[in-house]
Amino acid sequence: MSSQPLESFELPTQFSHVRPQDTHYEDQGLRDFFLYRDLGIADATGGRVLAQLVKAHAAPQQGTGWHRHEADFHIVIMLKGWARFMYGDKETLVATGDCVHQAPGIVHYLFDYSEDMEYLEIVAPADFKTVGADAPCEVPAVTPWANETA
Repeated sequence: MSSQPLESFELPTQFSHVRPQDTHYEDQGLRDFFLYRDLGIADATGGRVLAQLVKAHAAPQQGTGWHRHEADFHIVIMLKGWARFMYGDKETLVATGDCVHQAPGIVHYLFDYSEDMEYLEIVAPADFKTVGADAPCEVPAVTPWANETA
């Protein structure tokens, strides 16, 4: 049996420093009602981890729908505003400063969010899959944005 050092089995990583002016918010992410800003971590880690900023781009109408992610690790840290999620049959308000660990495979639905919502999302692996899921319960109504009620 070979006794190679552990580091010989690890994929190399690179130093990464992404400043706000280095990457821009784009509408080419998982949801068309959000904008995404890549933070360079997927490239730096050889695809092992994704870190991106996500912010509201359009008012909530249908939300994300019920789904789950095929990922080993997934956290959301709310930087601004708020979002309401269903995790299984439990409604969860995630507000500025909150951190949520979305356990692997948890069925959820992001259905409502504020106009200024912005969160940091960290997921492993970077190329995680999203799979639709059956609805475990009804989803509450969304909160209209101020410009929608005028």
